[in-house]
Parts: sequence; C-alpha cells; structure tokens
Amino acid sequence: MSSEIKRQEAQGLRKASPATDIIEREDGYHVFMDVPGVTKENLVLDLQDNELVISGKTAEVGTSNERYAGVEFGPVEYTRTISVSDLVDKEKIKANLNNGVLALHLPKAEKALPKKIEIQAG
Repeated sequence: MSSEIKRQEAQGLRKASPATDIIEREDGYHVFMDVPGVTKENLVLDLQDNELVISGKTAEVGTSNERYAGVEFGPVEYTRTISVSDLVDKEKIKANLNNGVLALHLPKAEKALPKKIEIQAG
C-alpha cells in the first residue's frame, strides 16, 4: 500500500472542491455542482450573510475490515463557498440533488430584474 493512501487514511476524509458551473440567466443564477456519492442526508447548505457554504460527505464504501489498496475516488468531503450578493433573493434559493449533481437556483432580487419602460405616445 502506498504511503499516500496510508496518509489519507490517517487524516480521515480527503477534502475536495467540487467542479462547479455558474450560469447567469434572466431569472437568476444557476449553479451546477458535481458531488458524486453524496446523499441528500449528507449534504449541508448554510447561508450566512453573503456566503453560501456547501458541504457534503460521501459514504464509506466497504467494511471496517477492508483497506484501500488504491484510491482515485473514494471517501471524500466536498466543500465550496459561493459569494451571494444583494442582487439575489436569499429567501427564494432552491436546491435539487439528482444523480450526483447539485443544482441551485439563486433567483435575482426584484431590484435586480430588468425593467421595461413603456413609451407614451405624445
């Protein structure tokens, strides 16, 4: 067994920042985050002031009698922080976890939405 694997076992879960895409659309910001192996029960979204902290842990694979001989994906703790400005309606943030992808919708606040101005004939 390699010394890297032994070191990871001694330290607990490996830390990783999940791959993330953020797309701005007219209705708000859409965030897509890869968190394979994380269940809804092991996922935490914590909004404090202007920061959204996303963290999740994968479940242990195997039994306590088994040791990893090689690790490319295994037990991991994902953590990512996203800054949330006042342009986002924080009360209406929605989250959905499906097939290892966390999808967040951060809707724009009313003041940030584009406004159309009606032209009066004169």
